[in-house]
Amino acid sequence: MTTPLFPPLIEVETLETELHNPQLLIVDLGSASTYAQLHVPGAVHLDYAMLVANEPPVGGLMPPIDQLELALGAIGYGNDKHLVVYDDEGGGKAARLIFTLACLGLHNCSLLNGGLHAWANEGHPLSKTPHTQKMRRVRLAYLESNPCIADAELIKQRLEQGGVQLFDVRSEDEYLDRKRFSRRGGHIPGAVNLEWTEMMDRSRNLRLLPAETLHAMLHGLGLDPSKEVVTYCQTHHRSAYSFVVLKLLGFTQVRGYPGSWSDWGNRNDTPIEV
Repeated sequence: MTTPLFPPLIEVETLETELHNPQLLIVDLGSASTYAQLHVPGAVHLDYAMLVANEPPVGGLMPPIDQLELALGAIGYGNDKHLVVYDDEGGGKAARLIFTLACLGLHNCSLLNGGLHAWANEGHPLSKTPHTQKMRRVRLAYLESNPCIADAELIKQRLEQGGVQLFDVRSEDEYLDRKRFSRRGGHIPGAVNLEWTEMMDRSRNLRLLPAETLHAMLHGLGLDPSKEVVTYCQTHHRSAYSFVVLKLLGFTQVRGYPGSWSDWGNRNDTPIEV
């Protein structure tokens, strides 16, 4: 495995100095309307819908591999490129791309700390000109016995065995069944809860809170970096962000749950706590 060109979290100041680096591929996962108004110069736009599959009522599933090959080929992805990924919401959509790449065994990517909020609000150059890359042929494959993915069967097995840590990053109202987006409400037994944006520093344009602050928050929830953690939300959008954050903080065994509560809460064979 080659060493990535940049660390997994990159600051806006660093990116500005590297805008013309031919090895960089900057990917915007914000809304198409925002991209049309302003984006990082040279960034290509990727539609978030290309990163997920839906089987109603379940959403946020892993897409077919040919869908990912088409999506990444269209933005000019290749092993010779290091991706810097951002969005216009603090990092959830961008993190889903990083999670997906991890499921493919690919790690040549970085999350832009604070995303478009930090970039635009702090006076870095902006562009309205759409940017495209030459279409490339990409061949991909999900990792076998994928260490990044959890599904309902694996979680039920882990619940029986004990030792699994479940991290629910939905709102408290969803966690406590005061707000419901699936047939059943509540949470997976034993799951701890922290709403995903609580890990962002609102005073610093949605950058991640300092590592020591985040470690203290997660320790307070009882999460142990040396043990397996499964992170989930409603469709593994918000929890893709927490997956990336935990990885950045040195958690070694982290899985995301594609489908998340839209799967668990719509099944008849899954235990629930309220």
